[in-house]
Amino acid sequence: MHDLSDDPAAIARAAAAARSALVHYQGMARALVELMNVSENATFLVLPENGEHKVMRVHRQGYHSEAEIASELAWASALARAEGVRTPAALPNRQGGLVTNVADPGGGLRHCVLFDFVEGAEADPAQAEEGFVLLGELAARMHRHARRWARPAWFRRFNWDFDAAFGREARWGRWQQGIGVGRAETAILSRLEDHLQSRLRAFGTAPERFGLVHADMRLANLLWGPPGEVTVIDFDDCGFSWFLYDLGAALSFVEDHPQVPALIDAWLRGYRSVADLSRQDEAEIWTFILFRRLLLLAWIGTHQAAEIARKLGPVYAAGTCDLAERYLSRSNG
Repeated sequence: MHDLSDDPAAIARAAAAARSALVHYQGMARALVELMNVSENATFLVLPENGEHKVMRVHRQGYHSEAEIASELAWASALARAEGVRTPAALPNRQGGLVTNVADPGGGLRHCVLFDFVEGAEADPAQAEEGFVLLGELAARMHRHARRWARPAWFRRFNWDFDAAFGREARWGRWQQGIGVGRAETAILSRLEDHLQSRLRAFGTAPERFGLVHADMRLANLLWGPPGEVTVIDFDDCGFSWFLYDLGAALSFVEDHPQVPALIDAWLRGYRSVADLSRQDEAEIWTFILFRRLLLLAWIGTHQAAEIARKLGPVYAAGTCDLAERYLSRSNG
């Protein structure tokens, strides 16, 4: 897996692809592009000569197929219609499609999507509990929709199951190659992986527990606009997993923060304002927090140039081991 953020040439190719894609949109051929963000994909602010700003997402080659991207857009649009979940609107090109394919300067094709620009900012950290209530409410509405929605026959998204996370073809790489993972850490985290596999096998994948999820539902992916307007962004990792994975994702990178118990309670309050959550589900909350934590340890190892990876470094591996020891002690106690 290649992280674009450490490769200026790759970013330049993505910008060239964005400019090529804009030719296929009405009134956009002469628009300027400015890099906004880069991780799995490159995201550009689009500044047309006339009209409102837009956002162009240039997908990393080889991560998603065109059908998978179209499926993501279909779900986000359906959520907005059926559940009132605000999502950025994807804009059609001249041919009416939402995914525009252009040649990459380095070879092959790049998939590009143009979105309406959404005004908003991330939540104030001082209002984290309020934000987690909303995260829980939104997750419940999205899960409710996923259970009822008749997906198009062509719908394709990948899984976030145990094999996808930790199997031979682990999507984000192997946690064993994470920063700061040595012999002692491997011993502890191998025990954790085995225990997670056992718990998840027992928990099962019945439709009330496993389905289509956002898979990155955290405060950083909510844009707070005018009062009453919050937009859910970045459906790029959406796919099929346990619904509780969205709670694990909400706590990404802060799983050992002292505020976590209060944030979990806030998320549950928001969720239960919309849908039930059984005691059996609640008993597995830390299973999914540790599942996500171990998965992120792998992600850091394959994205070492990313700002969060540079910031956390080996501290994240040590913290993961501490959390694993506590979790295993509770589970075996």
